[in-house]
Amino acid sequence: MTEQRSRPAHLAHWPKRLPLELVIPETSLWFNLEVSARRYPDKPLYVFFGRRISFLQLLERAEHLAGWLQANGVAKGDRVGLYMQNCPQYAIAYYAILRADAVVVPINPMNRADELGHYITDPQAKVMICGADLADHVVAANAELAEEQRLRQLLVTRYCDEMDEPSQIDPRDAPPAALDRWLRSDPEWPQDPDLPCTRWADALGAGHAPGPHLAQPDDLAVLPYTSGTTGLPKGCMHSHRTLMPNVVGASLWSFSGAECVSLGVVPMFHITGMMYGLHAPIMNGSTVVLMPRWDRELAGRLISRYRVSHFTCIPTMIIDLFGSPNYASFDLSSLRYLSGGGAAMPKAVAERLQNEFGITFAEGYGLTETAAPSHANPPERAKLQCLGMPLFGVDSRIVDPVSLAELPIGEVGEIVTHG
Repeated sequence: MTEQRSRPAHLAHWPKRLPLELVIPETSLWFNLEVSARRYPDKPLYVFFGRRISFLQLLERAEHLAGWLQANGVAKGDRVGLYMQNCPQYAIAYYAILRADAVVVPINPMNRADELGHYITDPQAKVMICGADLADHVVAANAELAEEQRLRQLLVTRYCDEMDEPSQIDPRDAPPAALDRWLRSDPEWPQDPDLPCTRWADALGAGHAPGPHLAQPDDLAVLPYTSGTTGLPKGCMHSHRTLMPNVVGASLWSFSGAECVSLGVVPMFHITGMMYGLHAPIMNGSTVVLMPRWDRELAGRLISRYRVSHFTCIPTMIIDLFGSPNYASFDLSSLRYLSGGGAAMPKAVAERLQNEFGITFAEGYGLTETAAPSHANPPERAKLQCLGMPLFGVDSRIVDPVSLAELPIGEVGEIVTHG
């Protein structure tokens, strides 16, 4: 591949408001939470069925949990599995792991016992933090492993551990009955003498204080796994530094700041949900209205009630929302930035968004390996059914997969990206 290249054509359409490259902080992701908790201590970071978790509350919970992790043998660089649906506990646990200088291993909550063993043995996880509905799968998977490969500790949370009692929840915030039953379920506690199991409240209430935060920008922060299209899923090694460009760039690209409210429904275990439901809001001080799973009626109510301004999603969610019989009763006028990927947005649906709300769905493209988007549409000039242009400091080319020679416009080849 030749190093000589003319000025990329997409720069003719680059938004004048944006720099071509970013200046990245020389700090850990944990430091972003420390700063925002000082700036916006009482501002809600998460809203979860009416319960508001402020920036300061999340930081304090994460510090308590980090202390518990260290008291239970988690040291710098150790891997900790995170296995649950979207909820405030996910963010607390994620940042507690970072605070303890350890490494997050996010696991798809759709995985079951026969798949889980790989996510324990491959990263050599020491501890697993999971939802109560998934604890039995962890115990079953762990029991099948050789003794030296097994987990040392299991921490379990019910989703309602960070919710109010039903009588205290405003009806406008209440989850549907079936969802509420699942959130409040308390399955039989897993029994395994070889795997100590601790409840969420007990870990937070144990009173452990963490040691000094020592992680540096190039230390490993998270091991998200690929889908495993060839062989078993493979962990992508992301340091604090490799995540930071999209954490910083997300707000600049999408006109986002502390005044924004986003809907957090894309799963946080996935790199997209991780970036836009976790790291970027913590960095920019915005509020996230959390959903543990997609429900179009609930989404419509929450967007209306909390005046959601930013919604990162997959196109099928928009199609489903438009298909609701209650669609006309939803007030979606607050939405001003709609983005996503995973599938092409149908032209008819995109045009309806434009006609009814004046919003162009801004599609993007990225990989687990690139910490979410490597390409995106600028919101002021989003092009329908196009994956966008290379982001800040990204060099992306289409090459012949055999010779690696760069191909001219209109030719089919393989995407190579550097950033």
